[in-house]
Amino acid sequence: QVQLVESGGGLVQPGGSLRLSCAASGSFFSINAMGWARQAPGKARELVAALASGGSTNYADSVKGRFTISRDNAKNTVYRQMNSLKPEDTAVYLCNVDYYPRIGVRTNNWGQGAQVTDSS
Repeated sequence: QVQLVESGGGLVQPGGSLRLSCAASGSFFSINAMGWARQAPGKARELVAALASGGSTNYADSVKGRFTISRDNAKNTVYRQMNSLKPEDTAVYLCNVDYYPRIGVRTNNWGQGAQVTDSS
């Protein structure tokens, strides 16, 4: 079972930047991908960025060019740099891990979420 601990959320001014991190710990065979989704009040959860173990990335159109996802494989930690923040980026950001707890079994976990709020 993998546990996820997120950090780095907070209040940010429009146009500002913020960096979130998500550390995975626990017992597992391998991690396939890690990423971030967000959920704003009254809206469906939206996948915003994902990074596969091979290095390929995927971004929602709404954040392309502004958000960057990266990963430290040695620390099993994924980072998301958010630049040029907009009011519509206000949401709870949840980390996700897609992993193999053992060979042949694949599952995923969600973190507890980190609130990012536009201060305007």
